[in-house]
Amino acid sequence: MAGTVVTTDLTGIDLVKRGKVRDVYEVPEGLLIVATDRLSAFDVVFAEGIPGKGQILTALTEFWFREFPGVVENHLITADIDEMPDAVRAHADVLAGRTMLVRKTEVLPVECIARGYLAGSGYKSYLKDRTVCGIELPEGLQLSSKLPQNIFTPSTKAEEGHDENISFAETVEIIGQKTADRLDEMTMALFNAGSDLLAERGIILCDTKFEFGRTPDGEIILIDEALTPDSSRFWDEKTYTEGVAQDSFDKQIVRDYLETLSWDKAPPPPALPAEVVEKTAARYREIAERIIGEKLEIYG
Repeated sequence: MAGTVVTTDLTGIDLVKRGKVRDVYEVPEGLLIVATDRLSAFDVVFAEGIPGKGQILTALTEFWFREFPGVVENHLITADIDEMPDAVRAHADVLAGRTMLVRKTEVLPVECIARGYLAGSGYKSYLKDRTVCGIELPEGLQLSSKLPQNIFTPSTKAEEGHDENISFAETVEIIGQKTADRLDEMTMALFNAGSDLLAERGIILCDTKFEFGRTPDGEIILIDEALTPDSSRFWDEKTYTEGVAQDSFDKQIVRDYLETLSWDKAPPPPALPAEVVEKTAARYREIAERIIGEKLEIYG
C-alpha cells in the first residue's frame, strides 16, 4: 500500500536485526531503532503495512519516555532526525518520525507484563486454575474484571513464536532475585504512572508489556517501546463493561477479521482487505492522539 514502510535497507549503516515490527541498526553513537509499518497478528507478519503505524508507535514511545524519567530512566538519546548522525540523516525521507537513536544495553531476557484487568492469556489462565503466572486470584472474577490489585506477570522473551507466561519464582531462576525484584518494582511503577495519566484522558490501561536493559555501568533502564497499541490493551472508559470483551485500541480489527477465515494462523498469511487496513490505521491514530493530546503529523 502506498505511503507505508514495511522494510528498510539503509545503505552505509549496519543492520543488527529485523523484528516483527522494528529494524535495528548500529551506529557509532548507539543503536538506531526504526519502527516500520509492518503488522503481525498471531505471530505472523503480513504483507500489508498499516499506514503511519511506525510513526505512531515512535511518537507514543517518545511521549512516554518524556513522561517517565522521574519514574524510570530510559535509553532514548533523540528521536529528532536532525540531531542524528550524517549517515542517518541521509535516509531522512524514510526515517523521519519513525526512528529513535538509543543507548546500547544488555537486554534482559524477560518480558515484564503488568495487569490491572483480566483479559487475554491472563483470563484463560484464571479459568483454568484461578491463577495468573502463579498469583492466586479470588473466585468470581469475569472477563474484563478489574483485579483486586495490579499485578506483575512476566513472560519469556521468544525470538520466534509465542512468549510463555512464567511465575515470579521462574523469573528469579532466569535473572536472579535482585534483578527480578527490581524489574517488578520498575514495571509496577511505570504501570501505575501510565494508568493514572491515561485515566485523566478517559482511557483504561488493561495491561501492558515493558522491556528493560542493563547499561555498561550496571543501571537497569527502560528500552524498546512504551505503552503503545502494539504492547498494551487500551479501553475506552465510557464503553467499559465487565463480563464482556472490550473494544480495544489496537489491531483487534485485524484479529477479528482473521477469525472469520479458515486460515490456520501459519505462514503465509492471507491478504488483508483495504477496509481492514484503513480501519486499523484510524484506530492506532485515534488512541495516539487521545494520549498525546494533539494531532499527529504523518510523513510520507
